[in-house]
Amino acid sequence: MRRHDASRQGVQSRRAGEVALRALMPLLIASTVLITACSEQIIKRGHQFRESDVAQIYPGMGQEQVRLVLGTPTTTTSIGNGSAYYYISSTERQVAFMKGSEVDRQVLAVYFTPTQTVDRVAQYGMQDGKVFDFVSRTTPAPGGKEDGIVKQLFRNLGTKQIFGD
Repeated sequence: MRRHDASRQGVQSRRAGEVALRALMPLLIASTVLITACSEQIIKRGHQFRESDVAQIYPGMGQEQVRLVLGTPTTTTSIGNGSAYYYISSTERQVAFMKGSEVDRQVLAVYFTPTQTVDRVAQYGMQDGKVFDFVSRTTPAPGGKEDGIVKQLFRNLGTKQIFGD
């Protein structure tokens, strides 16, 4: 009889453990979701290039060759007698359900001659709050020919928005 009682108690304690596990499972799942929802997320948008991609572009290449290597540009423009392709990317940091904030913006500019061949390549970014060319390590002079679309792309970085936060 004692052997039968011991096995019955073992079955009952196992069932009690399963019931407790079933009761705690939703709590465990909910806490896991909450913890992961509060973690910081890094969101990258636009064209993401490696240095090897940019190194494949050289003066004298045609526009179609550039499109084959880098893809379709985000935007194009005419500059003087030539034209330019702009590849734009941005990095945003967001925590939980809060509004994200842009922490970096990169612009890869490919300038073309009037004969539609590559004249030069510039990679612009933000350094100390100013537009900075990472390829030539220079900042454009005020009133220079670089004040077009690149300046417009970086104008609002770091400024407080009127509507929203």
